[in-house]
Parts: sequence; C-alpha cells; structure tokens
Amino acid sequence: MRTVLDTPYRDARADGLSFALGLPPLDALAVLPVERGGLTVQLRLLGASHQVIAGPLSETVACLPGDGGEPLPGSAATTLPGWAYDFTATTAVHADDAAFARAVDAVCARLADRGDALTGAFPGSRHAVTALALEHPGVPDAANVGGGPGEQNFEQNPERRAGIGWRTWHAYPQTREIVMTRSRLVRPT
Repeated sequence: MRTVLDTPYRDARADGLSFALGLPPLDALAVLPVERGGLTVQLRLLGASHQVIAGPLSETVACLPGDGGEPLPGSAATTLPGWAYDFTATTAVHADDAAFARAVDAVCARLADRGDALTGAFPGSRHAVTALALEHPGVPDAANVGGGPGEQNFEQNPERRAGIGWRTWHAYPQTREIVMTRSRLVRPT
C-alpha cells in the first residue's frame, strides 16, 4: 500500500534516528495491520519514521524527543517470554542524486503491489520515503530490495523458521542516504 502523506517528515537526517523497544503505539500517519505467523503485525508510518508492533514486541526507529530511545545500533538482540528478537541496520550513502533516486524508485516499485507492505511519500520530494514490508517465509530475498543488512534471508536458517521478519527503508533526499533495517521475531526451537 502506498500513501501520499500531507505531513512533513520530522527526521531530516539518518544520524538523527534512534531505536527503542517496548514503546506504546505512537501517533501514526498510516497503519497497515497484517496477519502473519499467528500474529497481527502493525506496520506504522510515523512523521518521524516507523513503528512495528508484533505480538509482544514494539520496535520504533524514529527521531524520538528527549530520552525516547538510544542511537540507532548496527545490530541488537533481545529475548521476550517465548520469543527471540534480532535487529540489524545499515545506511547507504549514494554518490549522486540520480543513484539515490534509482535506489528509492527500486524500493517503491518492488513494494507497490504487495498487500504486506506500506510505503509513505512525504511532501517536498518524491524520494522522501519511508517503507515497511514483511518478509515472505521460505522465499529467498523476497523483501531484499535495495540491499542492506542481513543479505542472507533469515528463512535460510532452519532453526529460525518459526517467526516473522520485516524490513524498512528510510530515504533522505537532502543527504542521499537510505537507512535499511531488518528485524526478526522468532520462537526459539
């Protein structure tokens, strides 16, 4: 699902993003609920990036005021009762506007017809985009758009199949950066 937002984005640079687990649902500009793996997963677009709520977990990557989170880590892992969670993030800096535009257009095109993906375009630039998508179980690189962390699909590890995964992309035209995250919530075997 693609939505054109009428609210300017509040995070202007990749280095302004923070990471938090366990926050309550924040005000969202758009929400896409998807059933997957016995859970309702909420993909949430914020004016300050994204929030995913899946079962016992809430993941927020956004410019959070005050002490709302920690700086965006390259990786994080934690356990919750009956679940294990893994997160990776990377930032791609593109050499010029054309390369950046091609990368953002590729993400938007690959997610355009998916019922388990949410893309928000912010005003000011058609490449000011935040996108979220669930990964497809058992399909290598189904959501591996635009490169990014964890190039090996989580599903290729047989011990990690009982769960759900998602990817996000945060595009910053003014700095030609795309922050890409990959998350996984699994029931350990």
